[in-house]
Amino acid sequence: MPADTLSITDNRTGKSYEIPISQGAIKATDLRQIRTDAEDFGLMTYDPAFMNTASTRSAITYLDGDRGILRYRGYPIEQLAENSTYLETAYLILFGELPNAQQLADWDFEITHHTFLHENTKRLMEAFRYDAHPMGMFISVVAALSTFYPEASQIGDADNRLLQIKRLIAKVPTIAAFSYRHSLGRPIVYPDNDLSFPGNFLNMMFRMAEAKYQSNPVLERALDVLFILHADHEQNCSTNAMRAIGSSQVDPYSALAGAAAALYGPLHGGANEAVLRMLHQIGSKANVPAFIDKVKQGDGRLMGFGHRVYKNYDPRAKIIKRTADEVFEITGRNPLLDIALELERIALEDDYFVSRKLYPNVDFYSGIIYQAMKLPTSMFPVLFAIPRTVGWLTQWAEMLADPDQKIARPRQIYTGPEARDYLPMGKR
Repeated sequence: MPADTLSITDNRTGKSYEIPISQGAIKATDLRQIRTDAEDFGLMTYDPAFMNTASTRSAITYLDGDRGILRYRGYPIEQLAENSTYLETAYLILFGELPNAQQLADWDFEITHHTFLHENTKRLMEAFRYDAHPMGMFISVVAALSTFYPEASQIGDADNRLLQIKRLIAKVPTIAAFSYRHSLGRPIVYPDNDLSFPGNFLNMMFRMAEAKYQSNPVLERALDVLFILHADHEQNCSTNAMRAIGSSQVDPYSALAGAAAALYGPLHGGANEAVLRMLHQIGSKANVPAFIDKVKQGDGRLMGFGHRVYKNYDPRAKIIKRTADEVFEITGRNPLLDIALELERIALEDDYFVSRKLYPNVDFYSGIIYQAMKLPTSMFPVLFAIPRTVGWLTQWAEMLADPDQKIARPRQIYTGPEARDYLPMGKR
């Protein structure tokens, strides 16, 4: 008997089956042969939220949650955060290899010179209410870009796809900054092609009357590191949405708007905002033990701890914690940091949390850094969407090139009524 098969005996019929195993998985469709009779549809798997179902093969991001490992194209996230820039990392994620000097220079130039938006886009954003959420504006404008670039629907053209990818990576910071300025009633600031990717974003966000905006290099680098850490994260909710929507062969702007909408949810892109709310609720370092006790009694949640995939310390959280120290040397110490550090210290020493593998995740410190940089909580999901754009687009392009992929269409287990006859109104 081959070693790379799974033997299944159906106790309903007594029949046995050999199911091939490849790369630690079996094909769900191979289970269809297991049936009780000719009328039987065949065996399905029931897996709400894809807890143990691989929907794709991917060469982009490797994640080992048990060991706390995250790699882009094989490169450890720690090395990229230490040595790379966001645009260099974006090139790596998209093309699979680190660029040489000329490739990186060309890539930087191409992204930099796609940052401007059509003026009609500005008027579209001005139509939103003054208090519109920046993420709602972001999603709407990204979707609207499909009408400015109708050729984007030609997804079978590889050169055309790459052009749209460059446009989106370049334009999402501009959309994000414009939405922020709109929420404050300030005039928009156009991109400055002389600045770096993160420097230009800070310029569009915060420039006032300066003839030339220059961001603090420490804060600019911190933002670059945060962008690197959020560039991709395997098959999470928003990436799955990007692939599912993209499988209908819609243009990338519409698909990315759907992915951003998934990110908008508080269980995904809004998690770091929830951490800040928790820290404000605790109020002071002295209140941490009482808060921990309440959580252990089932009264409240420890936000920013635990992860669907990581069952060890999130490697991104370690990097962000170091970045926070650098930021606070410039901005001054955020008083919430002392609460966060005490919360982390107690939780990591308490068997209740350790036994449940509840370690700090990327959201635990990122919100504190953004707040220290004077970025409002309403911008947090938008700040997540900017760097994740390259991950979404790379996953989308990989999906389109995968011959195994078809339009997404999960099965269901029907639990409703059996067939019944329509009753006239008088008999109901």
